[in-house]
Amino acid sequence: MTNTTAIAAYWDAAAPGFDDEPDHGLRDAETRAEWARLLDGWLPPGPADVLDVGCGTGSLSRLLAEVGHRVTGVDLSPRMVERARLKLLAGGLTGRFLVGDAAAPPTGEERFGVVLCRHLMWTLPDPSAALRDWVGRLGPGGTLVLIEGRWGEAGSGGSPYAAGAGALPWRGGVGSGELAAAVRPLVADVRIEPLSDNALLWGRPVTDERYAVIARV
Repeated sequence: MTNTTAIAAYWDAAAPGFDDEPDHGLRDAETRAEWARLLDGWLPPGPADVLDVGCGTGSLSRLLAEVGHRVTGVDLSPRMVERARLKLLAGGLTGRFLVGDAAAPPTGEERFGVVLCRHLMWTLPDPSAALRDWVGRLGPGGTLVLIEGRWGEAGSGGSPYAAGAGALPWRGGVGSGELAAAVRPLVADVRIEPLSDNALLWGRPVTDERYAVIARV
């Protein structure tokens, strides 16, 4: 089993340089605009209550807040959460950011119109339980957006990830078909949108599988 203290420490250490990746910091105007375009198509029209699980430094949260969505972000790393708060404040935006387990967010009985997750599934010791939890937090007609891929484990080119990570079910990422199959029994409708061919999203061409699963309850 992975240790949550060690996991939080890993992401705390990663926080200062996290936004250097084009798809993390969204500092390039074209990359930012492309993510905003996709989110606009995936989310329901009009302001929604959005739960951003594993929010990191809040780049997607900021895009959503800019168009009027009410965002709650959750991340296990206090340093990531602090950067997310500052990012929205710097833009004159409001958002709520909580330190906690993204697989079981500390939001009580609150229900959301959207649960958003990006590049998190590989870190979870029980991804099926997390999916059930997230779907259970959606109100009627709610939307689950999972932006995922199949890639190498974090830390492979630098500091190792938390002890026990080798036992994580989806440690190298998860293919779109497998993730959609895990989601399908929990929802009314599922679709897969491939993202690998859109270099604008990543700041460069990529060759691995990247995609979004969009599901509605």
